[in-house]
Amino acid sequence: MIDKICTFLTKKIRDEMPEIDDERAEVINYGLQNIVGEIPKVFLLFIIASILGMFKEVLFMFVALLLYRGASGGFHLKTHLGCILGTAIFYCGTVFLSQNIVLEDMMKYIFIVAVWIFGMFMIKLYAPADTENVPILSTKDRKKKQIIAYITFSIGLIAAALIQDHVISNILLFGNFIQTLTITKIAYRLTKNKYGYEVYRDISTQNV
Repeated sequence: MIDKICTFLTKKIRDEMPEIDDERAEVINYGLQNIVGEIPKVFLLFIIASILGMFKEVLFMFVALLLYRGASGGFHLKTHLGCILGTAIFYCGTVFLSQNIVLEDMMKYIFIVAVWIFGMFMIKLYAPADTENVPILSTKDRKKKQIIAYITFSIGLIAAALIQDHVISNILLFGNFIQTLTITKIAYRLTKNKYGYEVYRDISTQNV
């Protein structure tokens, strides 16, 4: 159903803008699939969270990580079902860990510092982590998203250090850490993704 809707919308866009070639149309179609696909994915996520009795915690995590996830990027799973399952595991699994792991103050602060150092290094190397179907090729856009990633990631970890509620603190700590893992090269290799800017950079180099 989602594929049909996105194909229809892509055709409408091409009718209005004949200059769009087949390659660009594929990128637009993939982008539409991500946007349209987000609606049922988020809806199902909150249904699953409600069934598991963690709706409020998942909602908090969803909002708290929204800007960082959007700015840092990350790999995409190949199917809608895989994406839905992956999203549910990411959010519900993180909340479950946050509820069942209690870090002593000193250990928590050491972990926060270690995650911050690791994250800043990964953001410098890979953020924004795009995909070959939806590449971010503008240097200005990449720089802007990277700066937002630095700021939102740091704010999330500072909040994790200051908040006394261990579940909320853990959600911010574990959530930011796991999200950072999704932008790394090893995560892309395991999920058979490619960084879009690298793919298009290589194509441009070959055509010179």
